[in-house]
Amino acid sequence: MSNEAENRQTISFDDFLKVDIRVGTIVAAEPFPEARRPAIKLRVDFGPELGVKKTSAQITAHYGLREIIGRQVAAVVNFPPKQIGKFMSEVLVLGFPDGQGEVVMIGPDRTVPNGGRLY
Repeated sequence: MSNEAENRQTISFDDFLKVDIRVGTIVAAEPFPEARRPAIKLRVDFGPELGVKKTSAQITAHYGLREIIGRQVAAVVNFPPKQIGKFMSEVLVLGFPDGQGEVVMIGPDRTVPNGGRLY
């Protein structure tokens, strides 16, 4: 058993509900050359309730600026904002590592309304 598996804690369903994971559509993307690791600044539309939020993501290995516009992604929307250099990140876009540890973003396999909560 790996250390990661040994250190995993069981949580309650109420703990899971505290993490607000929503779907949004990437509406803008721009380079983030000031970031320590290669990243892209994103603006993600989470619908009328949450609006458009800013974030940065280390996704340059698999995604170009133009190809990700219009893509739906999952993100944690209830973390406190995080200062990344001169940029304030408001949400955390979610992904899984590929075989080389590069981020592959996750999102629905069919179009759904922006702002929908994961359950």
